[in-house]
Amino acid sequence: MRSTRSSASTRGRSPGCSRSGATTSCSSARASPEEHHPDLGDHVHDVGRLAEVVAEELGLTGQALHHVRQTAELHDIGKVAVPSAILDKPGKLDAEEWAFIARHTLIGERILGAAIALRPVAKLVRSSHERVDGGGYPDGLAGDAIPLGARIVAVCDAYDAMTSDRPYQRRLAHDDALVELRRCAGTQFDPVVVEAFCRVSARETADAAE
Repeated sequence: MRSTRSSASTRGRSPGCSRSGATTSCSSARASPEEHHPDLGDHVHDVGRLAEVVAEELGLTGQALHHVRQTAELHDIGKVAVPSAILDKPGKLDAEEWAFIARHTLIGERILGAAIALRPVAKLVRSSHERVDGGGYPDGLAGDAIPLGARIVAVCDAYDAMTSDRPYQRRLAHDDALVELRRCAGTQFDPVVVEAFCRVSARETADAAE
């Protein structure tokens, strides 16, 4: 798949952080990467909305659905430790710079794990950049060993990154991004999640046309 460094990254108050004792922790955590890199704000909100509807399409409810939404909104929190010069670099990253990027899921897990209510979310954040073929990070998990919530976030994160302008890439059109997701289904992404995403996308497109 094209480089999506933001994925390697409903405006306003999010319903994903509106329940339980995690509300304050989630809101504070979400604000941290936005202050460090303002462009991440819209990205995490958009990924959160997409992940929630895809999770519903796959039958998730209750706390499982809630945790997917929170994970989508907090998956980039570890990027507070990544220099902006790396996040915004227009050219190819070198090995040391990629190492910075690859650590952000572990850093995110540690940050979120400090709040008891967010520990289930912390585990999903850790796995949000795994690949179904085992080529992801940080643990090289493959297939169903990757939590479903993390597989959902990976697809939604990649789509939003591909359809947004970045210093290192131009945005793809919606249809081209779907083609890319399908091309990478079975290697980078869970095919079941990709097809659920495409179904949701088709319905939203049809609703918008009415």
